[in-house]
Amino acid sequence: MHRFRPSTCLKHLARCVCLAAAAAAARGGEAIQRQSQSGPVSAEVRLEPAEPLIGDVLTLTVTVVAEKDVELLMPEFGEALDRFSIVDFVPRESIDDRGRTVAVQKYRLQPPSSGPQAIPPILIEYVDRRPGQREAPEGYDAYELLTERIDFTVKSVVPADAAADLKPPLGRLEPLGPPPSPRWPWVAGVLVLLAVAGPLAAKGLTAWRRRARRRSAYEIAKARLERLLAQPRPDAEQVDAFYVELSGVVRRYLEDRFDLRAPELTTEEFLAGVGQSPDLSHAHQALLREFLRQADLVKFAGARPSREDIEQSIAAAQRFLEETRENAPMLEVNDEW
Repeated sequence: MHRFRPSTCLKHLARCVCLAAAAAAARGGEAIQRQSQSGPVSAEVRLEPAEPLIGDVLTLTVTVVAEKDVELLMPEFGEALDRFSIVDFVPRESIDDRGRTVAVQKYRLQPPSSGPQAIPPILIEYVDRRPGQREAPEGYDAYELLTERIDFTVKSVVPADAAADLKPPLGRLEPLGPPPSPRWPWVAGVLVLLAVAGPLAAKGLTAWRRRARRRSAYEIAKARLERLLAQPRPDAEQVDAFYVELSGVVRRYLEDRFDLRAPELTTEEFLAGVGQSPDLSHAHQALLREFLRQADLVKFAGARPSREDIEQSIAAAQRFLEETRENAPMLEVNDEW
């Protein structure tokens, strides 16, 4: 048994990459160049490799040099090159030490197929702003320079002398054996089983999800209170917001547990409703009354409770939740409960 060696595979891969690069370099050792001139502007179009293989990416470089005070108008992106897939495009323009404008547009092109191809003439325009020169021909906005067409051939990966007809490599086929036994009874049985069990499984999954997303009013309030208490105890500037959150936990629990619309009521209205609730004992009513009175003093009267007062309010909220947890109704919860 041969053992898999990653280092050996990497060596073979590196060798293949080097061979492919060497082959591409050999094909691209030469380039096709065409020169054009129009007055103060010269252009060179260079295509490499000169003999590409299908799959190779061609590099087309258009270099235009204009004398000082001659304004160049280079062709738009992809102009006259729509028959090729443009992989990359890099334009660049600079001024040389003689004050001439040197504009370069470099394309990387993917030929559409093998066979004869051509880079069509590329139109370059310029305005001659040199002293004593006509800016453009009469009736035109600019002079024109048209580069020469470049013809080339993209070679195929299939040798030219390859046979056109494909021949079967396996020779004569052996006679067919007896046909296999039909499998449709098994398939039918599986389909029937799925048809019967599918609805039951879906119903069970739905019921499980519903149970998994249900929590008691006590569990919901307990989780909200624990999130609040996990934060650092409030300082003097944050105590108002803390009591708003603390009393909000208790009021929402009352709404969920005893069906009291606590969040929408003022403290006076709420306490009046609590006194009429048969589910709250007198001790619990007194506990709530003292808790809400302390919260209102902080929220509305500007009272500044001590550390001991804060802990007593927290203890009162915890005590109320724990003493009323029995028979708390189950509620649907979302991801933020």
